[in-house]
Amino acid sequence: MAKPDSIDVTPSAELDGETLAKRVDGTYTAADIQVLEGLEAVRRRPGMYVGDNGRKGLHQMFREVLDNGVDEALAGHCDLITTTLHADGSVSLEDNGRGIPVDLHEKEGVSALQVIMTKLHAGGKFGGGGYKVSGGLHGVGVSCTNALSEWMVTTVKRGGKTYRQRYEKGIPVTEVEEVGKSKGTGTHQQWMPDPEVLTETSYDHHVIANRLREVAYLNPNLTLVLVDERNPDNNETFHFERGIVQLVEDMNEAYDPIHKPIAFHRVREGMEVEVAMQYTNSYQTTLLAYSNNIHQPDGGTHVSGFYQALTRVLNQYARKMNFLKEKDRNFTNDDVSEGVAGAIALKLENPSYNSQDKVKLVTPEVQGLTNSLVGDGLTTYLEENPQVAKRIVDKSIIAQQAREAARKAAEAVKRSNAMDSFGLPGKLSDCVSRDAEICEIFLVEGDSAGGSAKGARDRVTQAVLPLRGKILNVERARLDKALDNEEIKSLIAALGVGIDVRTARVDEGEVPMDEEKNGHSENFDITKLRYNKVIIMTDADVDGEHIRTLLLTFFYRYLKPLIAHGHLYLAQPPLYVIKVGSSERYYASSEKERDEIVSGLKKKRHSVLRFKGLGEMNADELEETTMRPQTRKLVKVEYDPQMDVEVERMFSRLMGEKVEPRREFIERHAREVTNVDWHY
Repeated sequence: MAKPDSIDVTPSAELDGETLAKRVDGTYTAADIQVLEGLEAVRRRPGMYVGDNGRKGLHQMFREVLDNGVDEALAGHCDLITTTLHADGSVSLEDNGRGIPVDLHEKEGVSALQVIMTKLHAGGKFGGGGYKVSGGLHGVGVSCTNALSEWMVTTVKRGGKTYRQRYEKGIPVTEVEEVGKSKGTGTHQQWMPDPEVLTETSYDHHVIANRLREVAYLNPNLTLVLVDERNPDNNETFHFERGIVQLVEDMNEAYDPIHKPIAFHRVREGMEVEVAMQYTNSYQTTLLAYSNNIHQPDGGTHVSGFYQALTRVLNQYARKMNFLKEKDRNFTNDDVSEGVAGAIALKLENPSYNSQDKVKLVTPEVQGLTNSLVGDGLTTYLEENPQVAKRIVDKSIIAQQAREAARKAAEAVKRSNAMDSFGLPGKLSDCVSRDAEICEIFLVEGDSAGGSAKGARDRVTQAVLPLRGKILNVERARLDKALDNEEIKSLIAALGVGIDVRTARVDEGEVPMDEEKNGHSENFDITKLRYNKVIIMTDADVDGEHIRTLLLTFFYRYLKPLIAHGHLYLAQPPLYVIKVGSSERYYASSEKERDEIVSGLKKKRHSVLRFKGLGEMNADELEETTMRPQTRKLVKVEYDPQMDVEVERMFSRLMGEKVEPRREFIERHAREVTNVDWHY
């Protein structure tokens, strides 16, 4: 007997009087149970299958279709994938692989194409001759995209013929029809996201381009074309002949590397490991992890194995060459990974992930295999390149010394975060309430703006922390220097959570700590956050943008869980006030908005004032426009782990040491900016 695809315990909308009476009495019977057949479960509970019914789920739908084409490339049958963002809001993706089989599926009694498109857990990735290695795992990908689409059309070129089938809300509305002859083979999928089940239906060009770029880095023999009918200037082609080595070089474009990329490839027990890594003058660590072309932003057993090998091999080499003396402590994982930018890409059969969106690899045996294979590759490289090895060890020694200073500073910060008045910075104007759920803190630039904010705030729930000038650019400073900065110390003390930095001593043979994603680590505890909303409130001008970017850099590097858990916001103070008479006021955040307001006033006499800063605003103006929850506008700072590559490149370009990448970025995007003083 076949099992149902999903069981839903949501009460049925159609209940007779007897059932309703039982429900009133609190009786729970079989009549209360609904069985959702086929793809209806996906439409009712999209979060279980694609993450959520918003932006994340929308783009996961795209990734699921793309993964099928990439799996054809992994199997050696595809070298070109074209994605088109159509003007009508639909998306299409075409590969030149073998084409989805269209012959009769004996068990189901319909075409194999229809089975793949409409049945959960159906596909060629469960064994047999379909795929040896694939990004698909559960066979729910493309069928979920189909279920969450208003319509979807699949066109297959196979055996010299072209076949087509159309679906609406996951249900076939035509048979698999032969519609003509074909040259070559492949699959073309086009779908329209369904607003009935999705809250977001417009695909973001940058998210799509980022994923295609990643896939191109991971597959040197694959070309990916992006056509954007909505804006043809955004059309791009991605192809990287040197694969992840080019990925690492691009990640490091804003830093000075101390050697050429280290790259090696190893195979054992059916698993392939490819590694590219490079040390730079940076103080940050970035390791991008992939398995079967899928990015794991939460890491996993391959990441643990990599860091375990890196720590073990560098300690062994430093001891062997007498760079570490007998009395010296071993390097920790943090010591040897400072300044590393790298990528590790695995190909393996039957991977295990923590969820359908595959953000963390949990296959147990991968850690030991990765440790061994990466260790072998690194050992060979260090022995063959002694000069580079010496530079890496020297950098690790300096990092070890700085890490000890940072550890002491982090412990001091942790002690200063005691929940009493003595642990709070003197310039903090705290709120009365101690209920973090209703409290918020405004981070403002300078005492003048701080004075206006203090006069405008609700003293019960709103705190104000003035920050003097521009805080330290942590992208160019080690952690110990950052923790010695008075403004940063005040900020950390006010928030109460500590700082999200690994200071655990991970010696060779131990399992390194993964980067914490749940808001808890040795010196960081998100449960101690004193304010539910942390709001950056700076002037609506270029200087304000710079201060905001410095603060965002700090939060991203050392308080990322606050972003991930949705606690960080940007205030949007107005740039102009339009006054009509003595009491009528309108506010505008841009020249365009100002002009629209003025044109709507017709012949009324009015005056327009451009605010030079928050300190110039009266307390009542600041309260009305920027601080009162009922009338203000806030921008929530969100972080998509799937955009790790682009985010890392953005911070390195804008905040790194090198000027050239920053200038190039500004010149490339200058025409996109319509208002230099206020642009998101």
